[in-house]
Amino acid sequence: MLRTGRNLYRLLKIARTLARHGALEPFEGALSGAGVAPAVIGAARLFARPLVTVKGRPGERLAAALVQLGPAFIKFGQMLSTRADLIGEATATDLSALQDQLAPFPAAAARATIEQELGRPVVALFLSFEDQPISAASIAQVHFATIAPTDIIPSGEVAVKVLRPGIEAALARDIDLLRWLAELAHRTQPRLRRLKPVEVVETFADTVKTEMDLRLEASAAAELAANFAQDPTYLVPPIDWRLTARRVMTQQRITGIPIDDRAALLAGGHNIREVMTRAAAIFFNQVFRDGYFHGDQHPGNMFVDAEGRIGVVDFGIMGRLDRATRFYLADMLLGFLNRDYRRVAEVHFDAGYVPPHQSLDSFAQACRSIGEPIFGRPLQEISFARVLGQLFQLAEGFEMEVQPQLLLLQKNMLMAEGVSRRLDPELNSWALAQPLIEVWMRENRGPEARLKDAVNDAVRIVRRLPYMADRLEQLVTGITREGVRVDPESLARATQGSGRGVIWALWIALAALAIFVLLKL
Repeated sequence: MLRTGRNLYRLLKIARTLARHGALEPFEGALSGAGVAPAVIGAARLFARPLVTVKGRPGERLAAALVQLGPAFIKFGQMLSTRADLIGEATATDLSALQDQLAPFPAAAARATIEQELGRPVVALFLSFEDQPISAASIAQVHFATIAPTDIIPSGEVAVKVLRPGIEAALARDIDLLRWLAELAHRTQPRLRRLKPVEVVETFADTVKTEMDLRLEASAAAELAANFAQDPTYLVPPIDWRLTARRVMTQQRITGIPIDDRAALLAGGHNIREVMTRAAAIFFNQVFRDGYFHGDQHPGNMFVDAEGRIGVVDFGIMGRLDRATRFYLADMLLGFLNRDYRRVAEVHFDAGYVPPHQSLDSFAQACRSIGEPIFGRPLQEISFARVLGQLFQLAEGFEMEVQPQLLLLQKNMLMAEGVSRRLDPELNSWALAQPLIEVWMRENRGPEARLKDAVNDAVRIVRRLPYMADRLEQLVTGITREGVRVDPESLARATQGSGRGVIWALWIALAALAIFVLLKL
């Protein structure tokens, strides 16, 4: 009861803020079935006075309201920007531009946090520390500082990220409200259950939880750096683990030109096509080669340094794609490019994204409506991010499971394509990455690769056979000890069948291996 009263009061304040920005309407339909919503909305409208004359698109007004509501809602709005299936493409586009910038908190509070986390005075930890932050976001702010040069950071120039005071409690309060609303919507709005409101909030809570521990962000940066250790074109600033803790992270300072600033890049002597080619290769390798990608690659987080390297900061949001998901993406995009829409549909059914009781033929026809408009157009004119977005919009009609990792990927694809258009409208990151795409497809989705996968699967089965035999023996022994009579003839037949299975598995593995070797010769 206490939780309900607290959340209703908070909901009234939120509704009032949305009403003052002219951004309440999109939520009325979703909340109307909850019983309490009409009263809350009515009260909000009664006490709401617009801050200014309401202007702009609905998504722009919503973004302004979320900024006023604070850190949790800014972050939630950024996550909603990946959910065009939930809020519509126009609103999603407006929310994708939501700026994660707030007024800085006092330097004294930042210094106190650093000293509490690292156990020593700031003057003992850094040779210098700039009290004016270089950036201030909803979760943390960043200060420049210097340390004695080390092997890892020879310049001694570092950036120190510090969490906002009290941010954990503030986010916990707002996440509890969002969770309560999601549970309410799930109970009272059956038509919204397909959108999995509770799972959406839990995904958001998990993301924010990661951002609340800067040691996890530092670990993400270290993993990304290890993936590109042999690539001199990509700079992931190294972490100083001595000066990193739960609420403080210290890493090498990087400087450069924002990656979408064409004029500055040209003035700095950079070749635009070369910059775009490097950026395309980096993004492709993150997604397909490694299955681990920076989840917030907007221009404010990416720079081109004097040597032409692309540097990246802010590792609070990272995406991970398992091997099966990467193969799904490759097969799906290949199907679209080959106009094989039945194959595109089969890929979705095989992955379990579309339930088996749906019509494969109908889904293939829907995929055709997406693919035909792009057929015959040059690769640089094709937006794969929009292809993915249109697929997600098919979700409602075919009960298609929305995959959070693919939503994050689509958001980053849109960002990459947007940067590409700003730098050179005649080029496209996917056209520049085409050689990498072709090699990866050949090595991972070609006939040889599929045969190799079959051999590996057979070998894994053979390796598990001794374990399966041991388990069978343990099962029989356990049954015998319990006094249950085991028919010897039945056991012999089962053992004989297992033996035949072992022999057949071995023959299949050897035959597949022989064919693979012959193809390699």
